[in-house]
Amino acid sequence: ANGVSRIAVAKYMKSEMGYDNPGAIRKALKKGVDSGILEQTGQSFRVKSDPVEPMEPEAQIEKTDVSVGKGDLESAVGDTITVKYVGKLSDGTTFDAESSFEFTLGAGDVIKGWDQGLVDMKIGGVRKLVVPPKLGYGKRGCGPDIPPDSTLHFQVTMKK
Repeated sequence: ANGVSRIAVAKYMKSEMGYDNPGAIRKALKKGVDSGILEQTGQSFRVKSDPVEPMEPEAQIEKTDVSVGKGDLESAVGDTITVKYVGKLSDGTTFDAESSFEFTLGAGDVIKGWDQGLVDMKIGGVRKLVVPPKLGYGKRGCGPDIPPDSTLHFQVTMKK
């Protein structure tokens, strides 16, 4: 809703202006809403005449199963899994490859694109992932092999 909560306003006023009167802040926000100057959505407030900035869409990975794998078990957050993978940049340059890499899914041990993209894989399954920068290494990159703002392409095989 592009607004700010009453708590955030109170914290700002206390830190920047030394003002600490939550009751007065609550009263002022209510008066602003009642007079039509402010607009309230849930716990957020914004000046009604200010333009609403469009929200940036959430970054999403693209995943394609090359082969599904076998068995009933599927990987889930919290599982320790072992994968084989090849990672490439958009220009086809290979930046990394491992024949056996183990980590805990969803624990933040790897990039977010992997924590999201490798859920629900079966042993022996092969999945292609296209990971946008926000779910990879972002604006920093991971030099010298991964430049800033790189989209990453992986082919991952679930080993166990």
